[in-house]
Amino acid sequence: MEEQNQKPAPPRIEQKPEQVARPVIKKIKKNRNIFLRVPLQEKVLFAKNMALALRSGVSIVNSLKMMLNQTKSKSMKTVLMSLLEDANKGIFLSAGLEKFSNVFGGLFINVIKVAESSGTLPENLLYLGDELRKKEELRKKVKGALVYPVIILIATVIIAVTMVVFVFPKLLPLFSNAKIELPLTTRILIGLSEFLGQYGIWALFGVIALLIGIRMLLKIPLLKFWYNRTLFFAPLFGTSIINYNMATFTRVLGLLLKSGVKITEALDITASTLTNPVYRKELMQASEAVRKGGYISRRLVERPHLFPPLLTNMIEVGENTGNLTENLEYLAQYYESEVDDFVKNLSSILEPILLLIMGGVVGFIALSFITPIYQVTRTIR
Repeated sequence: MEEQNQKPAPPRIEQKPEQVARPVIKKIKKNRNIFLRVPLQEKVLFAKNMALALRSGVSIVNSLKMMLNQTKSKSMKTVLMSLLEDANKGIFLSAGLEKFSNVFGGLFINVIKVAESSGTLPENLLYLGDELRKKEELRKKVKGALVYPVIILIATVIIAVTMVVFVFPKLLPLFSNAKIELPLTTRILIGLSEFLGQYGIWALFGVIALLIGIRMLLKIPLLKFWYNRTLFFAPLFGTSIINYNMATFTRVLGLLLKSGVKITEALDITASTLTNPVYRKELMQASEAVRKGGYISRRLVERPHLFPPLLTNMIEVGENTGNLTENLEYLAQYYESEVDDFVKNLSSILEPILLLIMGGVVGFIALSFITPIYQVTRTIR
């Protein structure tokens, strides 16, 4: 009787990769792990080690176990434990990574999703590892190039504040007792010294509040858009900002097309990976134009101030000859080298500017000190 009443278990359906990890790209939803942060270096190691393990014939479950034992990052361990739990349940790697979309981003997840469908997961993981490594190297170069200018700037501020707040007030009685007309620079410095002496703390809080306010305002989409648009016309940095966005655009789009993603979907993903809202909007419009049967190059050529002629010409040639992926890879290398050259010369560009600023501040303070002292000594004589 028990056997008759017992319902038969539903048959287990074996899902093929094509059924789950189709090359149909969807927008990655935001998840609950908003406070989880994984260092970029850890993501590079994850992609590279995973690729090497899979190439060696190790299963995804065992690959995740190996990396879980090797990683020292607590946040990365949290990610790997979740991925391992999902893998044991038969869930695809891309589906497990969607829980951590704020950590890995849409590009990482969608490329893996396409790779699972096409059977090229190790190769695509290596591509991702290389792209993340390039991003890490560029960030380190920028930070390294800014170390010396930042030190000069901080030293200038410290010297100026020390002279105005601590040294100058001790000389004020000498100037007030002497019956001389103080120069304009000295009067300005006296006013600044008195203001900082009375309201220095409030001034500090005001500067901090102003910076926080600006940061909050720049989160408003419209203001953020126009702010980024204005940066293109900034001296020295405008061209480098365009080159950096061109390098990211061509590298990501080329990687997606090489992975087998359709051109319209690749443009959508590329747009979502760019942090600049101006380029994000332009690429979304380019994607819409391609859906209507147009060409990428015809849309981009209408914005010569955002997309240089070299880029649009190379993309047009690639579209006509069928070598778009190869041309995008060439453009990515070209613009990356342009950004690299700018970063290498960043210190030498900023150094004379900051030295002039430092010399001007110190010279102004010294002139405010020396001129009245000289006048006092002349009256004593």
